[in-house]
Amino acid sequence: MNDKLLRLRAILAQIARADVAVSGGVDSLTLATVAHDVLGDHVRMHHAVSPAVPPEATARTRALAAARGWTLAVFDAGEFADARYRANPSDRCFFCKTNLYGALAAHAGGTVLSGTNTDDLGDYRPGLKAAAEHGVRHPFVEAGIDKATVRQLAARLGLGAVAELPSSPCLSSRIETGIRVEPDMLALVHRAERLVADALAPTTVRCRVRADGVVIELDQEALGRMQREAALADQVRTLVGGPVRFAAYRTGSAFLRA
Repeated sequence: MNDKLLRLRAILAQIARADVAVSGGVDSLTLATVAHDVLGDHVRMHHAVSPAVPPEATARTRALAAARGWTLAVFDAGEFADARYRANPSDRCFFCKTNLYGALAAHAGGTVLSGTNTDDLGDYRPGLKAAAEHGVRHPFVEAGIDKATVRQLAARLGLGAVAELPSSPCLSSRIETGIRVEPDMLALVHRAERLVADALAPTTVRCRVRADGVVIELDQEALGRMQREAALADQVRTLVGGPVRFAAYRTGSAFLRA
């Protein structure tokens, strides 16, 4: 890990002025921390807010920025004004990132950096195409750093609980491909996930909105406890306003390829 951290710092040191896109997850927060350590006042952090961004991600970003002395810009990326994004096609992430990087360009004065790591390259990521079109760099990828190493770096840098944050894509990823993305639907998804998370403290929870109904996906251990919690299940159904199924978590299960 030491070699990769040195390589990452060397890559960042070659950038005269940088702007880091910070989602509030472990990857971007760790990159922002290292970038600030290396570049100081020559780096700024940028966090986009929208109905698809959980409020705790914004709160986490603001808190770390205040604690670490970052310059932070919080702005609306505007993707919900884009009909292509709202239609939720299989390449929705392309339109999301196109709006993000387009809006960020209005605030940025240097090279835009993302927290993409090498593990992300093995998946279908339309957002990477948008990043390439906007000249975004991925320092973790350039340094050969994967997700496990990002977590190790976060712990080493004293980021505490950030190092253990579970992966949590934007709330729109919970909506099955082809179902229009609506802000009130995302708010409901978030409330359902928080209700279950607060009651069960699962490793993973996803509230999926599908064409055939709502599904709460959980890690196996939490799913077993959920099946014994009739009162909690009824609370979830009341919140959702209809039938809810409970199932084992599957990565990206709301995504339907074209």
